[in-house]
Amino acid sequence: MLKIGVLGAGHLGKIHLKLLHSSSRYELMGFYDPLSDEMAPLAEEFQCKIYESPQELIDAVDVVDIVTPTEFHYNSALQALSNGKHFFIEKPLVSALEQAQELLSLSESKGILAQVGHVERFNPAFLAVKEAITAPMFIESHRLAEFNPRGLDVPVISDLMIHDLDIILSLVSSEISHISASGVAVISNTPDIASVRINFQNDCVANLTTSRISMKNMRKSRFFQKDTYISIDFLKKSAEIIRISNAPEQSRAIVLKNSEGEEKQISFEFPYIQDSNAILSELEAFAEAIENKKPIEVSLSDGKRALEVALKIESSIRDQNNRCHL
Repeated sequence: MLKIGVLGAGHLGKIHLKLLHSSSRYELMGFYDPLSDEMAPLAEEFQCKIYESPQELIDAVDVVDIVTPTEFHYNSALQALSNGKHFFIEKPLVSALEQAQELLSLSESKGILAQVGHVERFNPAFLAVKEAITAPMFIESHRLAEFNPRGLDVPVISDLMIHDLDIILSLVSSEISHISASGVAVISNTPDIASVRINFQNDCVANLTTSRISMKNMRKSRFFQKDTYISIDFLKKSAEIIRISNAPEQSRAIVLKNSEGEEKQISFEFPYIQDSNAILSELEAFAEAIENKKPIEVSLSDGKRALEVALKIESSIRDQNNRCHL
């Protein structure tokens, strides 16, 4: 078993502690948090140690789980790298692209493994239909959240939309040709709601909408490709695939006739969803990569690319808003 320690015991850090305590792939050694003097009950519940410093924790483990606020990601990852320790790091990877590139270069030169916590890659609904999404040409994504004061330290793009950016970038085999975006700061000093259109060089188009001031929660994506429509509800963990094929004679299925007079049959598929905890799945997949030299599902390179697109979107929104105030 790999010895692991958690940096940061806030809302998400507590979830990581609970899941790591139950995991058969890790031995949870303990955690560090600046407010750790208030967290004795947490250490007792998960039968682990409260470390007095990040360095003390890093010295005691094989793997560092970085679940701090984003502003501390870079220094925490750098400290793990300096000590030769593999690390799992929550999204967004860091705050600046230069920091992401430095971490990527250091990890490669030192042979240190790292995984970024883009958890929707491990959502069971996505896993159930992932192989069916082969060549998407039009994508719609809606990620809406009710207001929560957590996460206001970063724009809604880096906080919420980055999940969908990572999913889309993992599925579209093409470079981005153009980004157009608009966003509004409503309750924080950075955009709380945003709408983005991404054009890829292969003519795929992705429309993304995100908000953290919605009246309801929604996490849905729709993928359209030749003869196939795929819908994923990340929140409800459900998915469906609608396929169009040539209709056989005397078919009892839904049949449509196109403008060329060809009859097309519509079929509906509801893939079996193997229920699982996506956070536990991503953490245990990282253990598998370390112990058995398996590919890392969400690499530092993936995290860097999602961050790069998120920062371009945020820059586009700032530029547009500045023009509006002229």
